[in-house]
Amino acid sequence: MSDNVFMAGYGGQGILLVGNLLACAAILEDKNATYFPAYGPEKRGGAATCTVIVSGEEIGSPVIGHPGTALLFNQLAMDKYFEGIASGGLCIYNSSLVEQVPQHRSDLRLLGVPANELAAEVGNARLVNMIVMGAYAELTGVVSLDSLKSGLDKILPERNKRFIPANNQALDCGADFARKA
Repeated sequence: MSDNVFMAGYGGQGILLVGNLLACAAILEDKNATYFPAYGPEKRGGAATCTVIVSGEEIGSPVIGHPGTALLFNQLAMDKYFEGIASGGLCIYNSSLVEQVPQHRSDLRLLGVPANELAAEVGNARLVNMIVMGAYAELTGVVSLDSLKSGLDKILPERNKRFIPANNQALDCGADFARKA
């Protein structure tokens, strides 16, 4: 299974971390992956985007024209990138921060995930990114939750590995939400 995924939000939401995690999980499953982050000069609060391509075939370029999947973490990302999603694609958005979803595209699958509320239920408001990634993995099957969980140990710096159990719980929470949606 392959996919090209575009993720957008603001710095501090963990966009780049979760993109790196998806690419790592794909590699752990012996797939090819590219990870292409982009962000502004601000450390927090500026725009942050990344693209990840996962494929069983060789990948010619990390650039995506019209992504098959978009993970949109705030209203600004929804306003700016929703139109670019490929017809037949999937849009998972953080319904905690996205109040207006364009209604004119019946060619997309949409899933609003109340990621901020779910992250608070898990016990750490900073795990919004893992909630959305868990939902993505459950809906698409592009990578497994187990591979994402294994990837955390590889991408997190040593000082943050103590948060792996909470991240795993957030991945499960997002997957559970998507399963029931």
